[in-house]
Amino acid sequence: MSLSVRVIPRLDIKGPNLIKGLSFDGYRALGTAEQFARIYYEEGADELIYQDVVASLYQRNSLTDIIRKTATEIFIPLTVAGGIRSIDDIRGILRSGADKVAINTAAIANPDLIKTAAHTFGSQCIVLSIEAKRREGGWYEAWVDYGRQPTGVDAIEWAQRAVDLGAGEILVTSVDREGMGTGYDIELTRQIATKVPVPVIACGGAGKAEHVTQVIEVGMADAVSAASLFHYNYLQPVDTLFMSSDSDALRMGKQVDEGNVDYLHDKLCGAIPWTMIESASIPEIKKRLLDHDIDCRSIDSPGMSDLASVGDPS
Repeated sequence: MSLSVRVIPRLDIKGPNLIKGLSFDGYRALGTAEQFARIYYEEGADELIYQDVVASLYQRNSLTDIIRKTATEIFIPLTVAGGIRSIDDIRGILRSGADKVAINTAAIANPDLIKTAAHTFGSQCIVLSIEAKRREGGWYEAWVDYGRQPTGVDAIEWAQRAVDLGAGEILVTSVDREGMGTGYDIELTRQIATKVPVPVIACGGAGKAEHVTQVIEVGMADAVSAASLFHYNYLQPVDTLFMSSDSDALRMGKQVDEGNVDYLHDKLCGAIPWTMIESASIPEIKKRLLDHDIDCRSIDSPGMSDLASVGDPS
């Protein structure tokens, strides 16, 4: 584990909208990606991950405009994933303002892409994204096309090979746990973290603050990425941040999908009704890390005063 743990919100994007699903399915719109990205930056996020959720399906990444806008307003590292299939794709995304790219589908189809990309742009720019499912017998299979297709590839062995090829970081997501709120797959994360010499980002399953500390302390993650845990904290029918005093309106605007309003009212995960997601803010997560003697970047966010004024009618 690296000395300072990073907290990284993951934003799954379709068109202009931030969306959220369960196990890479059943997506609902939460608002615009730019609104959430700005909040996370101001709240003290260390990095952001943008995932184009339909990029693999259409074999292209369509986030160029959002990346450019983000790069001019938000000054923390940005990783972009989805539909990245060539050196030219990587070059275009980095030129748009991203700091790193995460590659999954194309890397499994053509492992030499990792080697060539690392040689061309540097290993620090190349993240291997692994979407893994636990299979009978306890092994983990790597899936592609945003959790849609199995590959038969052992995820742990693939992580090791990708690092040998030049990947500078591993983003590991449990497909089974993604969006469920039951906690990260600690065993999956630990198996990879103990076998590779590069940072490992745990993703998929965070439903409460204690899950974050567990995957760091037991799973040996170097960074934590989460979506629901943060999204549903900042998406609340409470006092205004971006909205007027309309009590029926949510912070992110009236484009929020009705299903998400029901979710917020019930505070339940629809796929497994007994599972609660106890949403948390980024400062709350960082305070918990510090309370557990886990080093992280200061929770003092210089932009907080700017955030407080956003949407102020005065």
